[in-house]
Amino acid sequence: MTDAAAVPLHAPLTPRQARWVVFALSMGGFAIGTSEFVVMGLISEIARSFGVTEPQVGHVVSAYALGVVVGAPLLAILGANMRRRSLLLWLMGFYAVGNLASALSPSYYWMIVFRFIAGLPHGAYFGVAALVAAHVSPPEQRGLAVGKVMLGLSVALLAGNPLATWMGQQWSWRVAFVLVAAIAIATVIAIGWRLPRGMGAPRTDARRELRAFNRAPVWLALGIGAIGFAGMFAVFSYLPPTLVQVTGVAESFVPAGLVVFGVGSIVGSLAGGWLFDRFGFRAAALVLLWSVVVLLLYPWAAQSVWTVLPAVLAVGTMGALATILQSHLMDVAGDAQTLAAASNHSAFNTANALGPWLGGMAITAGYGWTSTGYVGAATAVGGLLVYWLAQRERRAAGIAATR
Repeated sequence: MTDAAAVPLHAPLTPRQARWVVFALSMGGFAIGTSEFVVMGLISEIARSFGVTEPQVGHVVSAYALGVVVGAPLLAILGANMRRRSLLLWLMGFYAVGNLASALSPSYYWMIVFRFIAGLPHGAYFGVAALVAAHVSPPEQRGLAVGKVMLGLSVALLAGNPLATWMGQQWSWRVAFVLVAAIAIATVIAIGWRLPRGMGAPRTDARRELRAFNRAPVWLALGIGAIGFAGMFAVFSYLPPTLVQVTGVAESFVPAGLVVFGVGSIVGSLAGGWLFDRFGFRAAALVLLWSVVVLLLYPWAAQSVWTVLPAVLAVGTMGALATILQSHLMDVAGDAQTLAAASNHSAFNTANALGPWLGGMAITAGYGWTSTGYVGAATAVGGLLVYWLAQRERRAAGIAATR
């Protein structure tokens, strides 16, 4: 097997070498996905460990998400003059350290601090990885390459998160974060081995990116993700206690529910690329309409194990919005490719902070665990309103609304 690192500088990669690069990049997505969602799977164990309530553990989820919101644009700007390969290695190394610190958290409040730190490289890694994947792949396969990087996140929901949840239930929730740190280190090794120097896409200029970033099409696309995607997180953040206390299953059943959600997420990632290729930006509206329907049905479906599993799978398919908006941003970002790509994950983790917060407020107010479905439907409607504004802006700018 040819070592990709031995390819001469700027030499095009063979299809096989490009696939290995994309696989290495998706490993980082797998690590990030496992870490991002494992708190939701172990929400009861962490609450018992620190002597807090489950809605309070929702603040730990929000702290990580806020770390992504802050870190994505900040690290994208600070790393704008670095070579993409070096930046990816540093970001994933940082991620390993942040998750190891999370595993060693001595208290609830330190857990919040360490989860915020761990979230800082998340968005910048995904944004740069998406650009690198598109750069090393043929132009006609750009969307497919981005989808494969995002697929690492979905596979984490299918396999990584249930495995980490099971390990946390069997031994300690801390073991789950040690597992993530190990995967992150393996990703550093894989990227260093498979991605040749000089093949990580050209460097950019931070000032030029900032100027190009500050435009309505970019901000509106980010707004769709920040508001419209919050519903998925509102439901998923409190899925384990909902399954136990509403559906009436044992805690040992929770990993199975997470697997079903992961299957839905994989379907959504693949469908998102297909929908964007077929419908362009209009695909975002289709996914948001689908989300409203699914989330309104969720409170009813949660009453029975036979209906909750299809509903959880359907909620997982909402992840199609991430691939759609990531691809759309490549079309509208202009010279702000790195900053916009990273900020897409900042927007989605704004949703990750907003969803658990709004869902927790509804639960604490006494509306029950399934009220997260209604909260989520309301945020999806909000996303549709931002989409409508984005289409108005596109028409005003003379851009065909069909794309």
